[in-house]
Amino acid sequence: MNRMKKIIELTKGSRLLYAIAIISIGIASFIAMVEPMVIRVTIDSIIGNKPLNVPKPVENLVQVLGGRETLGRNLWICSLILVSLTCVRGIFLYLKGKLSAQAAENMARNIRVRLYDHIQKLPYEYHIKSESGDLIQRCTSDVDTVRKFFALQMVEIGRAVFIVTFAIVMMSSLNKKMTIIAMCIVPIIFIFSLIFFNKIQHNFIKADEQEGVLTSVLRENLTGVRVVKAFGRQNFEIEKYEKENKKYKDSIYKIIYLMSNYWGISDFLCTIQIGLVLMSGIYFTVNGDISLGTLVVFITYETMLLWPVRQLGRILSDMGKMTVSMGRIWEILHVPQETETRKALKPEIKGEICFENVTFGYEEDTPVIKNVSFKVNKGETVAVVGPTGSGKSSLVHLLLRLYDYNKGSIKIDGVELMDIERKWIRSKIGMVLQEAFLYSRTIKDNIKISKLDADDKEVKTAASMAAVHGVITSFERGYDTIVGENGVTLSGGQRQRVSIARTLIKNLPILIFDDSLSAVDAETDKIIRQKLKEKSKGVTTFIISHRISTVMDADKIIVLNRGMIEAVGSHKELINKDGVYKRIWEIQNSVDNLENENVACNE
Repeated sequence: MNRMKKIIELTKGSRLLYAIAIISIGIASFIAMVEPMVIRVTIDSIIGNKPLNVPKPVENLVQVLGGRETLGRNLWICSLILVSLTCVRGIFLYLKGKLSAQAAENMARNIRVRLYDHIQKLPYEYHIKSESGDLIQRCTSDVDTVRKFFALQMVEIGRAVFIVTFAIVMMSSLNKKMTIIAMCIVPIIFIFSLIFFNKIQHNFIKADEQEGVLTSVLRENLTGVRVVKAFGRQNFEIEKYEKENKKYKDSIYKIIYLMSNYWGISDFLCTIQIGLVLMSGIYFTVNGDISLGTLVVFITYETMLLWPVRQLGRILSDMGKMTVSMGRIWEILHVPQETETRKALKPEIKGEICFENVTFGYEEDTPVIKNVSFKVNKGETVAVVGPTGSGKSSLVHLLLRLYDYNKGSIKIDGVELMDIERKWIRSKIGMVLQEAFLYSRTIKDNIKISKLDADDKEVKTAASMAAVHGVITSFERGYDTIVGENGVTLSGGQRQRVSIARTLIKNLPILIFDDSLSAVDAETDKIIRQKLKEKSKGVTTFIISHRISTVMDADKIIVLNRGMIEAVGSHKELINKDGVYKRIWEIQNSVDNLENENVACNE
């Protein structure tokens, strides 16, 4: 019942098309049942001398056409009737195919839109934990499997029901004994099809899941191709892919093996059924129990009847695939979207931020930020430093409400952060990540992503602030240069600077630089910071970095260690205190001095 509800929900917006398609296949099936009856009347009553035992409308039609004698002398009229019926049936079959395909495409489009929309609104935590290759497979291959079922097999179920119903009624009207013989093996084939369906469905699940694994391996390899090349890992990657590909091949071979068994056994049962009808029909015809025309009708009906029953296995197998794919799609659609925890306010954001005893952990029993308290005034530049894993990135993730804190309070301009709408606060905070992601578009398009209506002057101003304008203009096509997938044609530092420009083009009250200057040289780092200081007066800025030279000019430096604040102060204050900051400064200072000595010696 639950599956049926899901199927009905999926057909929303396409139900009328499906209804007309099913009506069309019903009419086509009825005409298909009438055609053998025309042959029977022709053999028994037009060519032969049997009484014209037909419904009154058909008898009137015979009289209009000139009667039995006229039709006997002009058999082409009977042929023309058969051809006309076939043409009409073809029209309804065409309608069935067109409408069902159109309905299935509409439904597939709606599913894709619904999936994409839902995925965009899922929590950040879900995306972190999910395999992107598996998500891609569910949004493409699984949707296509559902589409194919609704385009091809959905109306075939209606066709099978119509043909079996019409065949039983018409055969019963001719001879009940022959009808029983014609139907005796059909229930066996039906039960065998159900057993086959239950047997093969598990294999469909395994094959679908393995296809997702294969897609993930391929995506990872293509995304990390530079790492693969750099470390000479081609053979390892090929072996890994071949291993997963073999598992996928084995799962498909298992399905093929089961389906070949089904088709072989069902063919054997269908052949027995046709043989029984043929032998029994000949026996009854010789004894005069049925006419030759009736025998032809029964043989024709039997072949027409066995085809949809035999096709039941294919319908059920495709239904198994569809059910598995639909289940995987619904797994995504059933994941709760991000919700507003409280009031969803949209206050004016100026940039004053206050942390009070904030505790947060990705796992409830394992906090990564412990009892953190500090205040940032509007327009201040605050640096956050500390060892790897000390909670620096987690701290700013809380500001964007990618995660919600477990305990304590974060207030922005006096308003509790959890009371502010997620989308609103994210629209007021610009964040530049260490791993800059660029789209396979022009540099201009990448910079304008955060502000689509920006003009060329704004784009160039933002690029100048990010110290990347000169680099861009040195390219042959300038700002119209295609950067390739994930900005692969640019260096790491160039990607970071384009990412910074993308954030700066939108004048925001709060900026966060999460180690986003790590790939640029010290001189470029200094230029960017100076331009940011000139441009971003009144803008609250967070800078996360491991490089002391990047954070030393900050108004306030927060030192995190093991999720707790170890010290807060200016650069001068912190280098005179024992602790993490002083140790980092001493190490980096000694390295810089050593490099300067080496340069002097070389000169």
